[in-house]
Amino acid sequence: MIKSALRGAALLAAAALLAGCDTGLEVINPNAGDTRRVLGTPADAENLLGSYYRRWHSGVYGSTTDLQGMMNIMSLMNYSSLANNCQNARAPFAGAFNGNTPGNVCQGEQFRLYSFMGEVNRVAASFLRQMKPAADGGSDLNLGTPARNARARAFAEFLRGLSIGYAALMHDSVGVVSDGMTAEDPGTLVGYRAAFDSANAAFERAITATNENAPGADGFPLPATWIASNVSFSKVEFVRLIRSYRARIRANLARTPAERAAVNWDAVIADAENGITVDHQITTNTVTGPTNGWRSQYGTFALWHQMPPFFIGMADTSGSYAAWVATPLGDRGAGNVSFLMATPDERFPQGASRAAQQADFQRQSCQGAAQVCKRYFENRQAGEDQNQGLGWGWSNYNHVRFFSWRTNGDGVQQNGNTPHMVKAEMDLLRAEGHFRKGNFAQAVSLVNLSRVGNGKLPPVTVADATTPVPGGNACVPKVPQGPNFRTVDCGNLWEAIKYEARIETAYTHYGAWFLPGRGWGELPEGTPLFWAVPFQDLQARGKQLDQLYGAGVGAGNAANSAAGKSVYGW
Repeated sequence: MIKSALRGAALLAAAALLAGCDTGLEVINPNAGDTRRVLGTPADAENLLGSYYRRWHSGVYGSTTDLQGMMNIMSLMNYSSLANNCQNARAPFAGAFNGNTPGNVCQGEQFRLYSFMGEVNRVAASFLRQMKPAADGGSDLNLGTPARNARARAFAEFLRGLSIGYAALMHDSVGVVSDGMTAEDPGTLVGYRAAFDSANAAFERAITATNENAPGADGFPLPATWIASNVSFSKVEFVRLIRSYRARIRANLARTPAERAAVNWDAVIADAENGITVDHQITTNTVTGPTNGWRSQYGTFALWHQMPPFFIGMADTSGSYAAWVATPLGDRGAGNVSFLMATPDERFPQGASRAAQQADFQRQSCQGAAQVCKRYFENRQAGEDQNQGLGWGWSNYNHVRFFSWRTNGDGVQQNGNTPHMVKAEMDLLRAEGHFRKGNFAQAVSLVNLSRVGNGKLPPVTVADATTPVPGGNACVPKVPQGPNFRTVDCGNLWEAIKYEARIETAYTHYGAWFLPGRGWGELPEGTPLFWAVPFQDLQARGKQLDQLYGAGVGAGNAANSAAGKSVYGW
């Protein structure tokens, strides 16, 4: 009865959403979708399917009521003292954990991704089931030509790979619905590795269907409304997108350094090499979607956002970061003083003083339509400092790389093309894979693409695992040194790869620092490594209150669900 009631509520919510009203968390059952429309006419079915990348995108990016704010804080990419969306409740070094009991203050944020991903998977699986012959339990759904059918199968499998894959990135287990299951089947709850296997298989089927030599009209490119972008998704471009998402998910599934080391890096390298060749842009629209709720907070919302020094400080060559690292954690920021650095990395404002950096670059200089900002970061302007909360989170720096999109888009604020996957991410996944395989020369050539091209830093020239990056006292990055982690010194090739990955992907996508950070062993000690299956799904499956669990340090949380001591000592 519980499952049936929840499923019915979900179907009503899905219908409202498809009518243009994003009711978000009213989608109660994570494995339900608008199956009635999948069972309708071929045109209805195809139109529904074509709307579901936007639906996936809304689940991942369309609201601040999600996991992203918590991940930003836990990965030290962002700091805010606000309680909004459980940000301050996830501040590191304070025993934060991902509670999962009914009524917990973060239950909406913790359920959103899981519920949306389940819905997308359900709709795509139902569509694929209806395309099967009636003898195999389907409805002989035919869109008119073999080419059109192949295109639809490819897109449905792509949606299945994305939805299952993203749920697996964040949760320890996922309810996986396949095209052989009935609409009443809640799906099989499997661990995150098995869920990735399902996502990987779906991606492979998507590639196979895309490359079918199917006759007839209305094959590729995808209809422009299916993925709102500045790119026409021909067969080649669609496969590149699929392989890029698969590379991201495969690499970032790991919860620990041991798991990340064991990733199939040959597969990651192959997918990334054959992935996007330019930044993947999404054309956002605040009326019809897709959009990006969290990116709109960056730059102008001082209370929501500042960059703590832990990682950006590695760019400092003035000695400020060395002094900050030498200071006990609880004393950082004492005297109401925020962190100021100087760096040759031209993605940061240039100058030896705060006034010089403010004069070098202000975000208002890049608020024109479709304008590229001179810097990725700015030194906060007069009157914008928010030295509230924990002193270690204070700094002078905001991330403003996408400020022009926030203020003016391509002519209207938050409407227009903006990156959701940058090519540098694929380059640096390849660099990491080659480094782990001992192919240091390949790793060097890849890390220098952004290090030199965007940061204007001196190129890494020595292809090994130990030689410090060039620059002497002005080297970038400088990293804390063991065993006490109270001093800093020049990093090596590995540190350069990680530094570039952080700077180039900051705020570009969901969990940009959290996901690789846990696999690199960089999260603060005790940080939860994932989220449990939300209680809403567990209770729908008949679990009792005492069978619910969370993640992180503390009783009632899953075993091995908290980060150990960071490789940098925090």
